[in-house]
Amino acid sequence: MSKLCIGIICGGRSLEHEISLKSAMCIAQFIDKFRFEAMILWIDKKGCWHLKDIDFNDLSYHKDEKISILLQNCPYPFKFHTKNINILLKFDVIFPVVHGTLGEDGALQGLLCMMNLPFVGSNVLSSSVGMDKDVSKCLLRDAGLSVVPFRTVLAQDQHNIDFDYFVSIFGLPLFVKPSNQGSSIGVSKVTKCKDFNLALIKAFSFSNKILIEPAIIGRELECAVLGNDNPKISVCGEVILSDNNFYTYHDKYVKRKAQIMIPALINDAISDDIRHIALRAFQVLNCSGMARVDVFLNLDNKIFINEVNTLPGFTFDSMYPKLWEVSGLNLQELITKLVELALDLHDKKNCFYHVDGAVLKYFRHERI
Repeated sequence: MSKLCIGIICGGRSLEHEISLKSAMCIAQFIDKFRFEAMILWIDKKGCWHLKDIDFNDLSYHKDEKISILLQNCPYPFKFHTKNINILLKFDVIFPVVHGTLGEDGALQGLLCMMNLPFVGSNVLSSSVGMDKDVSKCLLRDAGLSVVPFRTVLAQDQHNIDFDYFVSIFGLPLFVKPSNQGSSIGVSKVTKCKDFNLALIKAFSFSNKILIEPAIIGRELECAVLGNDNPKISVCGEVILSDNNFYTYHDKYVKRKAQIMIPALINDAISDDIRHIALRAFQVLNCSGMARVDVFLNLDNKIFINEVNTLPGFTFDSMYPKLWEVSGLNLQELITKLVELALDLHDKKNCFYHVDGAVLKYFRHERI
């Protein structure tokens, strides 16, 4: 039986470049070598693509510096011209782990769709919607799900933002965040007026649309979803911060200050509610493959959706694979399942795109 060729796309021009490399290396190490042949497609910070063979004998490590060493002097750098874009067509399935802008916002997914390549994760629209916190929260709210209250501010209105107005409706502290960034990039916690203006400048430097939200006092919980038409839901996990602050990029990937508790110490009724909400959020945004749903549980045990991440981190320390490991699916099994889901979804999608000539002729006749 021949092996399927898997292209792991990583890197990119977003601020989550390094995290993407870690995700790619984790997948490369744990992918089933008896069923799959894997290669890395690395997008450097200038947007140039490189094709990299993986030496699996050099992947028994956890040190961050090994990643950059492996990717130095990659062979076959290519930009998209007709003669080399066909390199992508050698792959049976693409596993994109380009986190952030141009990677999980539908841009990369659009390219793969145009090339008719099966790929892991959500489609163009769901990826784009999931990346835009404003749009996704509006859809979730309109579907009857509780989201963290928010107000959206566009760049052209930034000079008319009144700190006292937001304090009057949300209280303090406030959170100011870009609408289209992940991993808490560009997010600020605000407790006084002078910090508010700095937070606005910071958030608008990442996006032309920002969200202003109240702080939810309580617990931060996460749930993983896996599947297409009949998705499965993992156990709930909790992010516990020792200093009662918020989960910053620095906390996640540099200091690793947060304690991860899986399963979360919550009663069965609350756990069931969170898992049901995660499933509904996945379905409302029409996600496929995988997603991680992050929620807050306040002091009155009310659940608020914080965000739906359609391309969650896939590093050795990431919550998504850890949640599935505790739920009974190890990393190798999880990767295999995601590849199978990608192939299944692609087969179904191609059925919709096939139009029989007779049917086409019928519609033309009817219009005449």
